[in-house]
Amino acid sequence: MLPYGRQSIDASDVAAVVAALGSDWLTTGPRVRQFEADIEAVAGAPAVTVTNGTTALHAAYAAAGVGSGDEVITTPMTFVATASTAAMLGARVVFADVEDETANLDPAAVEALVTGSTRAVTAVDYAGHPAEYDALRKVTEPAGAVLIGDAAHAIGSTVDGRPVGTLADLTTFSFFPTKNLTTAEGGAVASTRPDLLERARTFRSVGMVKDPARLRRPDEGGWFYEVHEFGLNYRLPDVLCALGSSQLLRLADFKARRQHLTARYDELLADVPGLRLPVQRAGVDPMRHLYPVRVLDGRRREVYERMHAAGIGVQVNYIPVYWHPVFEDLGYRRGMCPVAETFYAEELSLPIFHDLTDADQDRVVETLRGILGS
Repeated sequence: MLPYGRQSIDASDVAAVVAALGSDWLTTGPRVRQFEADIEAVAGAPAVTVTNGTTALHAAYAAAGVGSGDEVITTPMTFVATASTAAMLGARVVFADVEDETANLDPAAVEALVTGSTRAVTAVDYAGHPAEYDALRKVTEPAGAVLIGDAAHAIGSTVDGRPVGTLADLTTFSFFPTKNLTTAEGGAVASTRPDLLERARTFRSVGMVKDPARLRRPDEGGWFYEVHEFGLNYRLPDVLCALGSSQLLRLADFKARRQHLTARYDELLADVPGLRLPVQRAGVDPMRHLYPVRVLDGRRREVYERMHAAGIGVQVNYIPVYWHPVFEDLGYRRGMCPVAETFYAEELSLPIFHDLTDADQDRVVETLRGILGS
């Protein structure tokens, strides 16, 4: 089965992991700090590593001070963790609709939902195309809300030359194997605001504070630490950070290959009836994590099943978050975000990853053409 996404591991990645295994530090060592510095060089903002993209979101919400009685506005067109991690901190999640062109959070829809209880607004860079952060900031700043970017799909993307880590107050990344680079499991939180980044760093380390300037009792001894707020152990080990640093050395090549495959899809599928292709807005230089097409005329399920039968592992990204029973049981109902629901009914992600060959891509295109032409 040809997958819709997969990792690319080469000999340099293996060597980096082996070297870490032979070192004195398997976790909380120098490779963690190195990987964080390497992320900053790409994301444009200082970063804290965590165990995965979900814990990155949890840490970001904790850093933003999200808690009981707060509201978090976000998109339904995302993986459930974008919303569930806010709910787990006691917040009420409010879903705003998406833009038809990009499936990204619609700033006008967000503006209509902001209240005095809005603590954060979280956008998702769907498929690697950054959201409209400048427009969203015009909504969040007057409301005193924190702007969060879920850039799980988008490390390596830019807007008008600005890397994604600089567009929001807090930005989260995922390094799952299907993403733009991998640490097997892993994630990060980046921020241009030192106060928020320090809160995220403390939260991912069980809330431990060791800085003498922050201790209430600084004279206890070199071993001493305090916990001022509860946190969790979300630390990414040196072994996986070594893999991440190695992968980042190949990020430009990863991006070039994904852009090549995107351009070929754009050209080869341009005249296929019953198919709508993704768009790229002016000023956006995306690193495509997904290539999401829209299958029209109610044929998405048929196409999905026939592509799988042909050995091509297309995917659907995503089920509207509030359709999940955990949100239905909280009173959320279908129909809340009609643009997102229409997008979901038509969306199909075609295979795109670094090691996908042109011949593999030709097979995808020919199979899809054959199905839609029948």
